[in-house]
Amino acid sequence: MNEGQDSPVPGRATVAEIARAAGVSTATVDRTLNNRPGVKARTRNQVLDAAVRLGYLPEHRVAAPGPTAGAATIDFVLPGGTNTFLKHLSEHLIALGETRRGEARVRVHHIDGFDPEALARTLLDLRRGANAIGVLPLEHPVVREAIREVVAGGVPVLTIVSDISNVPRLGYVGIDNRAAGRLAGHLLGRFMQARGREVALFAGSLSYRGHEEREMGFRHILAEEYPHLKVVELREVRDDAERAYGEARALLAAYPGLAGLYNIGAGNRGIARALEEAGRAGDVTFICHELTEYTRRLLVAGTVDAVIDQNPRVEARDAIDWLIHAAQHRPAPALPPIRIQAVFKENIPQV
Repeated sequence: MNEGQDSPVPGRATVAEIARAAGVSTATVDRTLNNRPGVKARTRNQVLDAAVRLGYLPEHRVAAPGPTAGAATIDFVLPGGTNTFLKHLSEHLIALGETRRGEARVRVHHIDGFDPEALARTLLDLRRGANAIGVLPLEHPVVREAIREVVAGGVPVLTIVSDISNVPRLGYVGIDNRAAGRLAGHLLGRFMQARGREVALFAGSLSYRGHEEREMGFRHILAEEYPHLKVVELREVRDDAERAYGEARALLAAYPGLAGLYNIGAGNRGIARALEEAGRAGDVTFICHELTEYTRRLLVAGTVDAVIDQNPRVEARDAIDWLIHAAQHRPAPALPPIRIQAVFKENIPQV
């Protein structure tokens, strides 16, 4: 490829377009795409991200250098299960890790997301071979103690998606969950108008600080701006679609006047199924989180009124970058906050 040359494939992005999207020169794009030396790792990652995003390179074909002898081992511990957002986050961690193979070996481990003992054991086991660890933690004493022990042993720990209190972690990569809960409450209040007063909440588990913060933000804005609305119940569904379906069916039967639903975590497919079977889809205002292939369809169908989204690719990129800096004993990178976006049927972004 010659420097600045347009793509030979009709309809595919050009080198110049990739350069503009990545904020670099066409020469840097040329060196990166042809795997030539002289490009900093973060700049290289920006170029490859832009090339994938613009469709120049399929994500699974992004070229990456082989791991070097001094590459750090970066481990991530995430909940397993059917949570689609976490599945996408895991995929992005693995894919973006491939683009940083010259600096780090990225591994992702999945565990039962609601078992603090299993999480603590995994963290303690990983400290023997990891240079840095990213974790989506449960707010639990055994998890806090495990993180303290890992950090005391010289392995830095970063929290992602949901934070944890009173531990010496590097930092947190994720959205402001209290603000997300307030946004959900604002949207639900505005959408409901005079439909009714009764509102119900679903959460994966309030053992996740992020879910607890969303609930707090939601309740606070209802008290401040929509005091006529009443939260009748909060049910924990462990981010499981089938369990969410059963709980939603029971709620709709118990509260025939139910007018609003806010799902703090996952399981949206189950709640939507219960609404549709009861003939209440579009009648009950439904606000949920994370834009996935499922919530896209639910927005278009009118079953979901709004989705509060965060970007798992950006979270994966920032978490990997932060942990590589920590493993290499470099200062933390300057990273902007993760953006919260409200998505409606009219503004669903392209894939």
